[in-house]
Amino acid sequence: MKRHAQISLPMRRCQRGVTLFIALIVLVAMTMAAVAMMRSVDTATVVAGNIGFRQSAVNAADQGVQAAYAWLGATFKTPAINDDDAPNGYFSSVTAGEAPDWYTNSASWANAFNLALSCPATGSTTTDCAGNTVSYVIHRMCPVRQCAPNATCDGVTNVCGQTLSSTAVSGEGVEQGAANFFTTPPATHYRVTVRSTGPRASIAYVQTMLRAQ
Repeated sequence: MKRHAQISLPMRRCQRGVTLFIALIVLVAMTMAAVAMMRSVDTATVVAGNIGFRQSAVNAADQGVQAAYAWLGATFKTPAINDDDAPNGYFSSVTAGEAPDWYTNSASWANAFNLALSCPATGSTTTDCAGNTVSYVIHRMCPVRQCAPNATCDGVTNVCGQTLSSTAVSGEGVEQGAANFFTTPPATHYRVTVRSTGPRASIAYVQTMLRAQ
């Protein structure tokens, strides 16, 4: 009777692929984290760019303020200051209680004066080198249009917004009889509103009050 030698082999371990499954999960998580990081960087870049364009528009609006100041300086001592001048963006009165929506109300800018800007580097004749366009409107702070300050037109006295004359200053410590005491006439106020539009639909509004001396 022949005997056959039996060799015992170790049992094969069950391979269920758990390690592969965990590796795939980690890989997906890392991919999602990388995508999220890229989107975050892109968003931060866009936000920084928008802030830069907005700041550029605000800086460009200063050109409108300077242009309006120059126009007023050449006009306020002439009779033309009492008349509307829509081509130059000037209006001799403002409606009582007026609170225009400068952003959405396009009628507020129907007669705005557009500055002639240019950029030799790009050859543009309508925008500055940052791509901004600037326009402004000037309102004299008076209730009656086409009427001189403190004059009566159509039965209404044109009482304008203005500084007080120093002759109205009184009280303790004021010596009007002193040799160095001076008097100044009232100064009418003018409201200048500037709109600057630039790339990526950036818009800046700047408003300031000027007074004639």
